Amino acid sequence: MSVFQRLSMIFKSKANKAMDSVEDPRETLDYSYQKQLELLQKVRRGVADVATSRKRVELQIQQLEQQSGKLENQGRTALEQGREDLAREALTRRSGLTSQIEGLREQHANLQQEEQKLTTAAQRLQAKVDSFRTRKETIKATYTAAQAQTQISEAFSGISEEMGDVGMAVQRAEDKTSEMQARAGAVDELLASGALDDVTGSESKDDIQSELDRMASTTGVESDLERMKAELGQSDGGSTPQIEGGNGQKEGS
Repeated sequence: MSVFQRLSMIFKSKANKAMDSVEDPRETLDYSYQKQLELLQKVRRGVADVATSRKRVELQIQQLEQQSGKLENQGRTALEQGREDLAREALTRRSGLTSQIEGLREQHANLQQEEQKLTTAAQRLQAKVDSFRTRKETIKATYTAAQAQTQISEAFSGISEEMGDVGMAVQRAEDKTSEMQARAGAVDELLASGALDDVTGSESKDDIQSELDRMASTTGVESDLERMKAELGQSDGGSTPQIEGGNGQKEGS
């Protein structure tokens, strides 16, 4: 296959694809149906024209028959009056009319046959057009339903993709919210433990109060120490433990 043939095939393929994307089968069916109606109308006009011609020939035959009868009467009258020459002339003219009448009758018979053929063709074409119309409407309805289903499927696909993105955003929001809640809880714990001072200063203590609190704490420790010493002395049978002096010797030695 040459390069030009390949390019031609590619071009035709893309052209067909482009046509498929813009062509609506319903419009194509309606156009075909309209063309069939136009053809049917032409056939019906043909039937009407043939019928008109047949009727015109019938009228001509009737007129010629009337003239033929009149000439026959004239010839009879001429013979009764002894005018054989006039009778012969009338019969001669009548003979010419008879030839014309026979030709018109033959033409009338042909027109009748043609009219019958066209009438039969019109009836068959009408049946085909009616059948095509029914099929056309069925196909259009099926196509419309399929198109709606396709649009719904595409919509669901789009929603699914969008919901996936939304789900990720929601997850990120939940994670961020949990992180913020954890930080808020940690700050509350630090405030409760006193690790963080209240910036408002409403409950802050001055230096004097802090020193008094420290002294109270020291006094409490000393009291607990004396109490523990007294308890230890009682548990040793009332003996008081010897306390070494600063020179390393026991008192009273």
